[in-house]
Amino acid sequence: MKVSRIMWYAGTVFTTLAMLAASTTAVAQQHTRTVHVRSTADSSRIERQKSANLRSFRGIAAKLNTTPEALQDAFQTARVANPKLSRGNFIAANVLANNLGASHPNITTQAILSGLQSGKSVGQTLQSLGLSASEAKQAKRAADHDTKEADKRVKDADKRARQEKRSQR
Repeated sequence: MKVSRIMWYAGTVFTTLAMLAASTTAVAQQHTRTVHVRSTADSSRIERQKSANLRSFRGIAAKLNTTPEALQDAFQTARVANPKLSRGNFIAANVLANNLGASHPNITTQAILSGLQSGKSVGQTLQSLGLSASEAKQAKRAADHDTKEADKRVKDADKRARQEKRSQR
């Protein structure tokens, strides 16, 4: 009687262990599928963000006589040096350097980015580079206007292209 009881317990334990192993394997496989789906979704989300960032540099790139890819690469490089750098401040630095560089050779994109990295605002940086407070304010307004104008041109061109595409259908 004792042998049969031990065999029954052993059979029950082995069956339980086999079921536990099977369920653990199933959970691990499900987890692997979930991680793969997430990583695929994350990578596609990252690609969409990169594409959107690249598109957002189109207007200002045309004004600065460069390519959106070059601007995006420069922005990513500048973000390595200053992780708090915003896209708007980066664009402002480039436009200000483009607008003021001829009359003030010490105002360069790198000089403005260095000022921003040290914790100064764009206006404070321009003042430290030799502009008066009113000149800095005026230059910042002109840069903002140029940026908005460039973005508007691109949006209008995109709108016209969409309308043309619709009319061709």
